[in-house]
Amino acid sequence: MNENEIGNKIRGACFSVYNALGPGLLESAYEKAMVIELTQMGCAVKTQVPLNLTYKDQQIDCAYRLDLLAEDKVIVEIKSIDALMPVHHKQLLTYLKLSGLKLGYIVNFNTTELDKNLLRYVNQL
Repeated sequence: MNENEIGNKIRGACFSVYNALGPGLLESAYEKAMVIELTQMGCAVKTQVPLNLTYKDQQIDCAYRLDLLAEDKVIVEIKSIDALMPVHHKQLLTYLKLSGLKLGYIVNFNTTELDKNLLRYVNQL
């Protein structure tokens, strides 16, 4: 699957999870439900994937953790907060830059309007 095909499955999974569970749960509950949903859709999914970085020629292990990594190609950052803030968007962009991956999604499940809280970002490599 290419990134766009994976992204379509991620969007579908987000809406399925949201419709089944609704807002107000912990991020960890949505993460586990997303894994179930994406796996049933045929996607290989990893959770809490360590993301290392290099600073001044020194390796910093497990500097960050990606919530979900679908098919080793697409990052999914899951939130369950009152509102997405600019720093959350920047966090995903930084993860894309550090990982060298092309596509990522940030989703905030703690909302009454999931369509406005499911955002797609493309790394401009």
